[in-house]
Amino acid sequence: MDLSSNAWDNRYVNNDIGWDLGEVSTPLKAYFDQLENKEIKILIPGGGNSYEAAYLFKNGFKNVFVVDLSKTAIDNIQKRIPNFPSSQLILGNFFEMKDAFDLIIEQTFFCALNPNLREDYVVKMNQLLRPKGKLVGVLFKVPLNDDKPPFGGNKAAYLNGFKEYFQIEKMASCYNSFGNRKGRELFIKLLKK
Repeated sequence: MDLSSNAWDNRYVNNDIGWDLGEVSTPLKAYFDQLENKEIKILIPGGGNSYEAAYLFKNGFKNVFVVDLSKTAIDNIQKRIPNFPSSQLILGNFFEMKDAFDLIIEQTFFCALNPNLREDYVVKMNQLLRPKGKLVGVLFKVPLNDDKPPFGGNKAAYLNGFKEYFQIEKMASCYNSFGNRKGRELFIKLLKK
C-alpha cells in the first residue's frame, strides 16, 4: 500500500478520488453555518480539493489553511478560488506542521491514514490546537477496507483513541450525511484537554 505524496498526487491527476463529494459535506456545512467568529484560525488537513475551505473562505473566514501531500489538489483549490491566499495552501505533511489553530476540520483525512498512524494523528491534532481548540468533523463508523484507504472504524475505538487528549463534546451518528454516506458517519466535536 503506497500512501506517498506521489501516490496521492497520481490519484488527483487520474481523478481516482471517490471520496471527493464535489461540494461541501452537509454535516460540516451545518456546523460552519452556526460559527460566529470569522477570525478563528482553521486547518483542514489532507484537504484535497477542499470544498470546505472554499465554502468557509467565501463566507468570510479568511484564516483558513489547507495542508495536503498532493500538489494537484492544492493547485485545484487555487484555480477554483484564485483569491485564496496561496500562503494558506500548504503542500506538505500534516505530521510536520508546527502552527497553532483554533479549529481543525476532519473530512476524510483520518480514514486515509494507515490505522497504525491513528495514535500519532490524535497526538498531533492535540499539539496543533490552541487551548480550548476543537477538532470537528466526520468519521466513518463502518469497517471499510483493511488494505487501502478508506479505513473505517467504530465509535468505541474512536472514543478510546481520543479520550486521553480530548474531551468528547459530541460523537454521534450524522443525521444529514451526503448521499451514500447516510448511516455511515459519526459527527465529532472534540475539545482539546
